Amino acid sequence: MAYVAMCLAACWGVLTATGWVRRIAGRAASRAAHQVLATFAVVLAGVHAVSFLLLHNGPLAAYQLVVPLVGGGEVRHALGVVGLELVLAASVTAASLHRDWLRLHRLAYVGVWLGAMHAWLGASASGHVAVVWLGGITVLMPAVTLTVLRFLPPRLLVRVGVVEADPPVPDEPAGVRVAVDHDRCRHYLLCQAQAPRVFRVLDDGRLRYARNPDADQAAQVRAAERVCPMRAIRVDAAGARP
Repeated sequence: MAYVAMCLAACWGVLTATGWVRRIAGRAASRAAHQVLATFAVVLAGVHAVSFLLLHNGPLAAYQLVVPLVGGGEVRHALGVVGLELVLAASVTAASLHRDWLRLHRLAYVGVWLGAMHAWLGASASGHVAVVWLGGITVLMPAVTLTVLRFLPPRLLVRVGVVEADPPVPDEPAGVRVAVDHDRCRHYLLCQAQAPRVFRVLDDGRLRYARNPDADQAAQVRAAERVCPMRAIRVDAAGARP
């Protein structure tokens, strides 16, 4: 159950961060669903970890659930421990408004894959791979696919048909005007990743951006508008009224 909830939380997290599910569910509903799935996964993973203390044959010591590979610990257990710790770190910092939130939250992807490796190695050690392999792959492959798509550049996603390209602009490329709602902005750095020449988060946490970027940056700016989970960026044509 923890494995399934973990993969579902990863899938919905990607869909929420990219905005691909926004047409089906609103921003608030999609974020709340991701939080529920992630909390459910963390709770189940924690119960799974604590259950190793109650085993009759070869129980683990409490310190082995915190520090892996000590006291004769196995690699498969270490993968599960490190994965759970990374997911917990991402969950605890999820509500933080600091700009490093995104870097810490991305550790959840690593934690999910370590947890998946732990699950498969555990099934192999117990001899249950022949029973659970089909269901395990069915749940894992969407999470792997969406995670890979999450980090591909927008131009490649448009080329392979995953997302729609912006409508063509007639004549010469028109410039855009950018406005950011600082009350909504949480400095997740997604805009900077999409358009680094337009958006920049300073060391003190303030967001600096170009209100009237060059016309060749229009596609990157609109991509930043789409991926912003807080919908804090507004992009208008340069000649439009504010």
